[in-house]
Amino acid sequence: MAQLSVENPLFAPGEGPPAVGAALQALRQRQRLSLDELSRRAGVSKSMLSQIERNLANPTVAVLWRLSNALGVPLGELLAGGSPARPEAGIALVPPHAIPALKSPDGHCDLRILGPIDLAGRFEWYELSVEPGGVLASEPHEAGTQEHLSVLGGALTVRSGADERRVRHGETARYAADVAHAISNAGKTSASALLVVVHPA
Repeated sequence: MAQLSVENPLFAPGEGPPAVGAALQALRQRQRLSLDELSRRAGVSKSMLSQIERNLANPTVAVLWRLSNALGVPLGELLAGGSPARPEAGIALVPPHAIPALKSPDGHCDLRILGPIDLAGRFEWYELSVEPGGVLASEPHEAGTQEHLSVLGGALTVRSGADERRVRHGETARYAADVAHAISNAGKTSASALLVVVHPA
């Protein structure tokens, strides 16, 4: 998934933000980490960790990324409450309000998490909406990670390392995501796209 470059709250359309406190506490205790140790590993204050675990604070995207990296788990595991759900036999429908979403630091990009949580860290896909002037900037993912951006409306600019290309409606850009990369909208109208992230096996 595209990592958001600075702090911004998580949100879920139609509902409050995902409650990650129980998942964070369970993951921390499973690894036998104290609040002090996790605080040092993640660079997040002990008081903030305590508030998150008690669901008294809404963690930002940047904080969640630090915590997932410090715990060695995909971000989706924190968002899913630590227990990925698998559909039973038949067709499982996910209502729009149950699809978690992220907002970029500049407030101009919405990223809806369409892929199931149990595939996070392997194969992920998102619905991306970018307002004019919006930028979704990411630090390098693990070596071998690739992203595929299919523009469904408007046009977007993709930067991967030193390379930069404008991607128009109907086009798909495939690029390395193990270098610094960004998706931006330099146009005057909103743009939408499907973003697929493929992690190395």
